[in-house]
Amino acid sequence: MANDKRPGPSAKERMAKPRNKMPLHSAEERIRHFNEVPTGYSLEQAMDEASRCIQCKKPDCIGGCPVGINIPEFLLKLESGDVAGAAKTIRQSNFLPAACGRVCPQDKQCEAVCIVGKKNDSVGIGNLERFVADYEREHDLDRMPEIAPDTGKRIAVIGSGPAGMTAAYELRVRGHDVTIFEAFHRGGGVMVYGIPRFRLPLEIIDEDLKLLEDMGVEIVYDMIIGRTLSLDDLLETEGFDSIFIASGAGLPKMLGVPGENLNGVYSANEYLTRIYLMHANYFPEHPTPIYQGKKLAVIGAGNTAMDVLRTGKRLGAEVTCYYRRSHEEAPARSEELEHAEQEFIDFKWLSSPIEFIGDEKGFVKAIKCDV
Repeated sequence: MANDKRPGPSAKERMAKPRNKMPLHSAEERIRHFNEVPTGYSLEQAMDEASRCIQCKKPDCIGGCPVGINIPEFLLKLESGDVAGAAKTIRQSNFLPAACGRVCPQDKQCEAVCIVGKKNDSVGIGNLERFVADYEREHDLDRMPEIAPDTGKRIAVIGSGPAGMTAAYELRVRGHDVTIFEAFHRGGGVMVYGIPRFRLPLEIIDEDLKLLEDMGVEIVYDMIIGRTLSLDDLLETEGFDSIFIASGAGLPKMLGVPGENLNGVYSANEYLTRIYLMHANYFPEHPTPIYQGKKLAVIGAGNTAMDVLRTGKRLGAEVTCYYRRSHEEAPARSEELEHAEQEFIDFKWLSSPIEFIGDEKGFVKAIKCDV
């Protein structure tokens, strides 16, 4: 099972060690602000947590990682205190470790197949990826990759979300000239407008965008490809050799029930975008208002639903989640669901809305559910 020749505890003893809990702000405190909820491991905690890895001969965790990070290798380096080496191992496969360490569903991916998890809590791989990326940034370690000689090829990347940023990084490392075209006034895509600051602080995204620019990637903002310029324009007029389209998610899928066009009924995407990209929570200082009453109902129990629930709570609403299935079937990350429950949010399981009811002015006032 293990390929562990390290001095010190045996594999059995390592598997018996308890998982290091991530320190958190208290629920009473954090619902009053938008600061990040977890405060992060110390170096000592991170090294101790990394030591719980038993260095499997056939590590399933690598296959469980969508980008194939060599997890045992970075954990082995981290256990010895070589944070810079751990960071280099991660960056061989992942350009966005600080973001992924925070928002990837590790409990359903790498940690779900961790062998340690068969006897105990799995190794905190996501927390450790986050630690390494934060340590790297906070201690100003060298993140600049080696860039191949210029190929003479020009590549256009449409969209500056996680896919666009990663593509731009990989293409630039290979020596291509890369330009990102972004429709909004700032980069980061869904990481900016769709993920709350208490889960993913803005400065993390900004640092990754800055690294791209330091590598020589040009980022053009407020440019809607398909309107200002077409794909043909990019190839025939602007001189690009190839185009990578990373334009993000499409239109939201609504429920298709009566009343969903009432004022005060938002898709999660619009609600989060108005707040985190356009600062609607600071109206009238920022000119994008959002209608939110004293009571907020959220339909669904995925990660995005948790983001809306917890955002609404921080804006002062009494928040209720309605989900058509059970608690055990909720698709949200277990950590996000746990945090939402800690933050005094009410959950109505096995409840499916069948109608939104409006008042005489066209604003939603009630929900009719099938329970």
